[in-house]
Amino acid sequence: MKSYIGAIDQGTTSTRFMVFDKAVRVVAVAQKEHEQIFPKPGWVEHDAQEILRRTEEVIAEALSQRGLRAGDLAAIGITNQRETTVLWDRNTGEPVANAIVWQDTRVAEDVAGFAEGGGQDRFRPQTGLPLSTYFSSLKLRWLLQNVPGARERAAAGELLFGNIDTFLLWNLTGGARGGVHMTDVTNASRTQLLNLKTLDWDEKLLAAFEIPRAILPQARSSSEVYGEASLSTISGVPISGILGDQQAALVGQACFRPGEVKNTYGTGCFLLMNTGERIVPSNFGLLTTVAYKFGSANAHYALEGSVAITGALVQWLRDNLGVIQKSSDVEALARTVTDNGGVYFVPAFSGLYAPYWKENARGIIAGLTRYANRGHIARAVLEATAFQTREVVEAMEKDSQISLESLRVDGGMVGNELLMQFQADILNREVVRPMIQETTALGAAYAAGLAVKFFTGLEELRANWAVDRTWKPGLGEAERGQMYKQWKKAVTRSFDWMDS
Repeated sequence: MKSYIGAIDQGTTSTRFMVFDKAVRVVAVAQKEHEQIFPKPGWVEHDAQEILRRTEEVIAEALSQRGLRAGDLAAIGITNQRETTVLWDRNTGEPVANAIVWQDTRVAEDVAGFAEGGGQDRFRPQTGLPLSTYFSSLKLRWLLQNVPGARERAAAGELLFGNIDTFLLWNLTGGARGGVHMTDVTNASRTQLLNLKTLDWDEKLLAAFEIPRAILPQARSSSEVYGEASLSTISGVPISGILGDQQAALVGQACFRPGEVKNTYGTGCFLLMNTGERIVPSNFGLLTTVAYKFGSANAHYALEGSVAITGALVQWLRDNLGVIQKSSDVEALARTVTDNGGVYFVPAFSGLYAPYWKENARGIIAGLTRYANRGHIARAVLEATAFQTREVVEAMEKDSQISLESLRVDGGMVGNELLMQFQADILNREVVRPMIQETTALGAAYAAGLAVKFFTGLEELRANWAVDRTWKPGLGEAERGQMYKQWKKAVTRSFDWMDS
């Protein structure tokens, strides 16, 4: 039996390739960043071809670390930044424009226009999603309307659409020479074009957003053989798992039972609760989405609270202000002070996502005095992540009628001890970090491995989960309440900053 399983983890700022053995130990990993392109305020783009090159490079680099060949891999899974929208030429593989990233807000006016015709929740019954700049539908519509000739070429069958998973799969399985044009239902559910009940593209939604069905990929399960890789380094290896990054983390955290929850701290923050085979509508500002679908088994659904800016705020502190040299420096800087000095930072750079969904909010720093210094700003940056998480947890408990006993955490920020302790403090619940913290890549590996019988089933995957560290709350109720009240006040100050 082949000894290893591979996972492509294509994120907002970088791409990784990880190789796991049967005991899900990481045996090789390579990672490369790609350029963040900001053509105008509120616009965020990626060069999809650069992402493809980085993917090919990290695959080759990781395999070379252990002298591995294609024949050593049982399969490869893909997990990816969701909603980021690519439109490309089916004959050449060239994108017609840069990919529009999930954080991009250029379609804010379109959101307002569509909402006038039926409210912000007019498509929630079919999709589980509010109208927002976040999802792929309006981004794709924008490309078709604003790239010269795109709508005509799409109508003629010359163009293909996909989120990053689809673009990579198509290219890695042959591209213009027979590449498969598919996605999985988790990524499809983030386009705002998929019907949650039928798990197929919804004709009424396509008509509303003016999207020709011919450019859309097939929506398949999250765990099946889509095709074989044609790239020389992995030639012949089945690509057999696809999960959007947050659903992949849910799977990597082995949250297979209804009511199990994980929170991923990355560029943004994403809290998902498995609701089983039941579609749970949200009344408190959350999203209803597909959690996963393994082969022919019924799909599982999830409630999701999405926060746009968390780790990205640390990057902003580093790149835009130069306050720190590297992201990991933020904890040491925050520890130079004992509290936030009354400073609160609301990072509504792309508006506010869950639970507010306010497109015209913008980032603010509140509570500044002459006393405030770099340490207080750094501490406020970290605390913003924990405050936003508490808001989502409260909404999720109301929607699900389930009280969270503890929070399973993963992602790049969970190594920050100060943040994890404050998260436990402000939530007044235990925060639990698993032994295997690469949960997003692991989830993709699990999906791919299940499809080719590398893993026997969900019980084997559940048995792999173990606790690395637990943080217990240690903040007094009065202090917790006062800090949260001040945070809420700061959030309201960010509302309606941009004129509608």
